[in-house]
Amino acid sequence: MRRPIILDLETQYTFRDFADPKKLRISVVGIYDYKDCQLKAFFDHELNKLYPLLENASLIIGFNIDSFDLPVLQGYYPGEISQFKTFDLLADIKNILKRRVALNDLAKATLNKQKSGHGLEAVNYFKEGKLEKLKKYCLDDVSLTKEIFEYGIKHKEIFYPSLSGKSLIKINWGIYLQNNQVKNDVSLTLPF
Repeated sequence: MRRPIILDLETQYTFRDFADPKKLRISVVGIYDYKDCQLKAFFDHELNKLYPLLENASLIIGFNIDSFDLPVLQGYYPGEISQFKTFDLLADIKNILKRRVALNDLAKATLNKQKSGHGLEAVNYFKEGKLEKLKKYCLDDVSLTKEIFEYGIKHKEIFYPSLSGKSLIKINWGIYLQNNQVKNDVSLTLPF
């Protein structure tokens, strides 16, 4: 049975360096695979091991994946990334609130947790060759995204900081797990 994957990636460069996401170059991709309940990381030279997991996932879930992670990954993936079924937590939240909310703000307000660092630190970890720190940072973001997603499924709400302390966002994310335990529908995106 096909199950969802939660995905986050870090890059070697920032938008200060290049405007085109495909030029940012992947340093590491982290995933949580609901199929075997495992966190996994893939450095740029290991991406060929990631592709079959993405192709066999029922859904790719992430925070800002439609605008950032997947456009960056398209620079590597030989197929068509846009053919994958996705659920972008940030896009859903933005659709409700009509504004963006940072992952760290959601984590603080909803889970009383925070990110282990900042994306610019991840770029520096790569430049300094601190690959284990880079991997940990990426997988920490995957775990936070997973926890927020699962909190939303369980409680049908999440929280974000506001002037009054924290405010509630009503959501219906359970449908993304229920409708995506698919048996036969495979994402065939590779060109032949």
